[in-house]
Amino acid sequence: MLKFSTMKTMKILVINSGSSSIKFQLIGMPSEVVIASGVAERIGLEGSRIKYRSERGEFEQEKEIRNHEAGLQMIAGLLLDPEKGVIEDASGIDAVGHRVVHGGSSFSETVRIDEKVKAKIQELFNLAPLHNPHNFKGIEVAERIFPEAAQVAVFDTAFHQTIPEIAYRYAIPEEIYRKHQLRTYGFHGTSHKYVSEKAAAYLEGKAAKMITVHLGNGCSITAVKDGKSVEHSLGFGPMNGLIMGTRSGDIDQSVIFHMIDELGYSVDEVKSILQEKSGMLGLTGFSDLREIETAASQGDEACNLALKMNAYRVKKYIGAYTAAMNGLDALVFTAGIGENSDLLRSLICADMGFFGVHLDEDKNRVREHSIREIQTDGAEVTLLVVPTNEELEIAKQSFRLLSP
Repeated sequence: MLKFSTMKTMKILVINSGSSSIKFQLIGMPSEVVIASGVAERIGLEGSRIKYRSERGEFEQEKEIRNHEAGLQMIAGLLLDPEKGVIEDASGIDAVGHRVVHGGSSFSETVRIDEKVKAKIQELFNLAPLHNPHNFKGIEVAERIFPEAAQVAVFDTAFHQTIPEIAYRYAIPEEIYRKHQLRTYGFHGTSHKYVSEKAAAYLEGKAAKMITVHLGNGCSITAVKDGKSVEHSLGFGPMNGLIMGTRSGDIDQSVIFHMIDELGYSVDEVKSILQEKSGMLGLTGFSDLREIETAASQGDEACNLALKMNAYRVKKYIGAYTAAMNGLDALVFTAGIGENSDLLRSLICADMGFFGVHLDEDKNRVREHSIREIQTDGAEVTLLVVPTNEELEIAKQSFRLLSP
């Protein structure tokens, strides 16, 4: 249960822009007390809405949110609202912490944003086209609305800097790699770092070999050994690996060449298809898993197949990462789908007894916003659902950077 306070502390507004949502929290640091929180979701889609919560109550409204800039303006308006808001004016925000998806090889740590940092984030647009432009827009809007606040960037790629060379390198010519740094960078690092640390603390250090599964509109899976990321499903850009809301995940490169050379698609068209029109959307016509699960329960064959394909892809990665670490102590599910879809967790864990994975279906169906175990009694591998809190992690890193 979130606790709210108006105590005088450093107030850090955290903006977490995803491909179709903006989560936000206003957090008092170092007490880590949430002052206000909420989400603008289904941005650019039918049924978009904004949710807001503070000590003054809760507010939810279904309203057209055309783009991320419109969503950020709504969020700022709620924070400053005379009745619903929690700050009197823009100077009430001391810092704004921004989740930035791709830091390339330029950023391995949290940084204070200046013009050089902004220019570098712009340079990386083509590597994270569904995210970095929205992250950058969040920075620009926050600078206008909160001109006195320090702007801080926390990069999703930073946690994965510990991946060893044998895992992050691609089998491409050496000179191309050296000149252009074409390698695995990894993403969702803020989430994977947060939940792996929470899981390790919960298990009191008894999970040296852990796999964290982040399932949302964007999906990824990480092998965490002794607290460090050692393998990860997303690579040079946030496109490959697991099946996602609109992204295809892993695909044979020959398909891309065939679409261009034989089917007449342009490079931009192929990019759009694989990033914005594929994944669960391409398979079912829906990008929201809740709609897919509902349709599947009503006998929709395409939705049933898509759910099975999604789970199968995750299972393959669990097997590969268990082999890479030579064992598995804990399997952790997180993010919107990972935390809330008992169906997908059940499909993923089915027939995984060889790896010591045994799901308790009754425990799996329990809905709680807290860390919980869902394995059968005596199972070799601990199965955990750990609610992620990327916003708190961003606030902590921002506070550490700005504290004297």
